[in-house]
Amino acid sequence: MLQSLQIENYAIIRSIKINFDEGFTVITGETGAGKSIILGALSLILGSRADSSVLHDRSKKCFVEATFNISELGLQTFFESNDLDYQDLTIIRREITENGKSRAFINDTPVNLNTLKALAERLVDIHSQHNNLLVNTEEFRIALLDQYGHSQKIFEDYRAAFTSYKKNEEKYAELLDIQQKNGQERNYLEFVYQELSNAQLSAGEQESAEQQISILSHAEQIKSKLFSSLQLISEQEEGNILQQLKYCIDQGTDISNYDAEIGELNQRMNSCLIELKDIAEELSRKNQSIEVNPEELERLNERLDFILNLEHKHQVNTIEDLLHLMQETDCKLSLFEEGNEELHKVEEQRKALRSRAESLAQQLTQARQAAIKGFEQEMVEKIKLLGMEYGDFKVKMTSQEELGVNGNDHVQFLFSANRGSELSDITKTASGGEISRLMLAIKSIINDSSMLPTVIFDEIDTGISGEIASKVATMMEGLSQQHQLIVITHLPQIAAKGRMHYFVYKNNDGEQTRTEIRCLKEEESIIEIAKMISGERVSEAALATAKELKSK
Repeated sequence: MLQSLQIENYAIIRSIKINFDEGFTVITGETGAGKSIILGALSLILGSRADSSVLHDRSKKCFVEATFNISELGLQTFFESNDLDYQDLTIIRREITENGKSRAFINDTPVNLNTLKALAERLVDIHSQHNNLLVNTEEFRIALLDQYGHSQKIFEDYRAAFTSYKKNEEKYAELLDIQQKNGQERNYLEFVYQELSNAQLSAGEQESAEQQISILSHAEQIKSKLFSSLQLISEQEEGNILQQLKYCIDQGTDISNYDAEIGELNQRMNSCLIELKDIAEELSRKNQSIEVNPEELERLNERLDFILNLEHKHQVNTIEDLLHLMQETDCKLSLFEEGNEELHKVEEQRKALRSRAESLAQQLTQARQAAIKGFEQEMVEKIKLLGMEYGDFKVKMTSQEELGVNGNDHVQFLFSANRGSELSDITKTASGGEISRLMLAIKSIINDSSMLPTVIFDEIDTGISGEIASKVATMMEGLSQQHQLIVITHLPQIAAKGRMHYFVYKNNDGEQTRTEIRCLKEEESIIEIAKMISGERVSEAALATAKELKSK
């Protein structure tokens, strides 16, 4: 609820402070005294734009400060999400400097107008014949049905499910976009991996091929040279090296007993004989292993060319680099596959979340449909009490194509003020006074004080009197049992219902005229109500009527 309002240097207001109580507060005063100016100052707190023209004294800044008790409104989440300090007694302050610049604060933290408006919409609801915008919002119309049908819990569950679904949908869209953008890269990586995999490369293959090509390219020359060497060593040839070495060993054996050194040399020659025999065998095997094979040489050359082309194509130097590239490509493709798996997982979650949101939306629709008939009946009863004898009211609810923040429903309020008139959208056909009374009827039905904590009516009683004025007053009194109600009025019937009565007047000190306000005591309130009945010269009858109205 609004606890206090302080206004400094605004229009013809020099300095005033108003303390409010819960329940019903009325503000009265002559036309032009400044009641609307006070409301204009309050609108600054609610996020309205202003400039230096509102300054009473252009050498000083203007400020408007309001204190709200928000302990029972459940606004902690709002404060957390906007990085604000939560306090049960929250102070909203608006300043306008001498050069027209505006600043706003919530609990001494600077905020922008959007944040200010977002909070103010949860705290104060102002209605006048020219300002009934709340009924234009579908969120408000739907909230009314949910409150009336006691389906707020279903709505809270739906809003949580819908929020989760939308977040999941955003994540899915983001992952899908990434996958689509990476599609071309993935196709390229798949091609590279398939190409390298099909190449069936192995480490050391290039060096081995190059060596084999070298041998096969010179096979005839190698075999010729090896054959010549074998001719010199082979034991089958007359006068071969082995035979000659064996002869030398035999000669040395005969004389080794005479000289120990000759015996050592003989042993060395014997070792050489053994080594030469082994070399001869190796040369023979090598000679037999080498073939003159043009087909194999051509195959190896083609294979080496293939490997070299791959290295050039992928800008690497060795076959090991190609194998490393294939491994890296496989890892990257695995990441793409993981991305696909995550995308599939998120898509499954999205389907489940949407299914839950749709189920809750259907429950909401059913609850709202069940609430419509009773809500329509109560509204018709209320508007008839408010003087619209032939008024009619209907709720039109249709389905939307897509889920929205409020479910799957589109809600319109249809109204007709006169007999035989076609029902049509309330925002297009009802006059300012009719909408104001319709809003009074709506708010008298709603009993959730957190939905509409502070309600302000600004002269919505214009054009009514007598019995209708009494009924409006009674309805406002009932409304004040659930909401803090502040009413600016010219009707004595309404003024008499107030628990607090403020009187706005002009004070002229000879130099300047300024607006002042004071809280009236019981007797002062009765006199003021009597003046509203009979004018400045209060008659005994008017005074008696005022007392009677107050006593009721």
